[in-house]
Amino acid sequence: MGDPASIGPEITVKALCRPEIYEKCRPLIIGDALVMERALHKLNYKDITVHQVTNPQEGLYRHGIIDVLDMGLVDIDWLEVGKVSEMAGAAAFGYVKKVIELAMEGEVDATVTNALNKESINLAGYHFSGHTEIYAEYTGTKKYTMMLAHHNLRVVHVSTHVSLREACDRVKKERVLEVIRIADEACRSMGINKPKIAVAGLNPHCGEGGLFGREEIEEITPAIEIAKAEGICVDGPVPPDTVFSKAKGGWYDIVVAMYHDQGHIPLKMAGFVYNEEAQKWDAVEGVNITLGLPIIRTSVDHGTAFDQAGKGSANELSLINAIEYAIGFALNSNEQNRIV
Repeated sequence: MGDPASIGPEITVKALCRPEIYEKCRPLIIGDALVMERALHKLNYKDITVHQVTNPQEGLYRHGIIDVLDMGLVDIDWLEVGKVSEMAGAAAFGYVKKVIELAMEGEVDATVTNALNKESINLAGYHFSGHTEIYAEYTGTKKYTMMLAHHNLRVVHVSTHVSLREACDRVKKERVLEVIRIADEACRSMGINKPKIAVAGLNPHCGEGGLFGREEIEEITPAIEIAKAEGICVDGPVPPDTVFSKAKGGWYDIVVAMYHDQGHIPLKMAGFVYNEEAQKWDAVEGVNITLGLPIIRTSVDHGTAFDQAGKGSANELSLINAIEYAIGFALNSNEQNRIV
């Protein structure tokens, strides 16, 4: 459900009002039933009801009924929508930990996360920088990376939630090679038989032969050569100011970006569309997938949007895309009873 004070409950309701979701999977919400009921009331969906369950087997999984595994972590009388709070942070963390446990136990086939607020979860005493690190901790995963996707534009990252100065220091041959391998495996798990991978440079013009930095020469190119020797179809380093346009045009199936914003900015330029005339977002699309985990995890590619929470205007497209990606990964892993 995401942070209970965020847009998460509202966009969850909007997404599950679509009957086509139930034709593809059996969606189960991990959260608080009272928060979901309040979101239903706010959106004035009178034909939809909340069904509380204590385990996935109790779900009804049919359109018109939202099955909620009720965690009971929120005092609804004290919940302030759109506000940072210790209670909301503790609840959001609790939902994520529970869904990881369900997936690790094989009770669900894939997991989809709405946004949590980093300040709120830290107020609650959980010192993580985001979902990715929580999933890595509770699945015991050491080698992982974030993938962002918007239709045919896909990006994975060598580093994410660190300073730009530290991100440059993290561009090492071993890590670049690790992410290339993860990218190749991820594309294959999505049904792409021979993925074409581009590796972005770190420096302007890929360092211009060492004039603007030597990372391409000493770290990135050696990683690419090893990957090629392993049979991976990889190109690079490709100048970072052109690689994403090429990928969007179909030259590549996925791009290895060197740091957080190098990968995030082009994805959000493609997926986040603001209508200046109407003064509203026409689309907030994009999916965040954690690769390298023993379980499937996809997520919305946006934050808690506290400024929109409680207004009923938040866009659910990113959540729908995340659900569809989760279903795709589950189908390709040959799971039979898909509960998301």
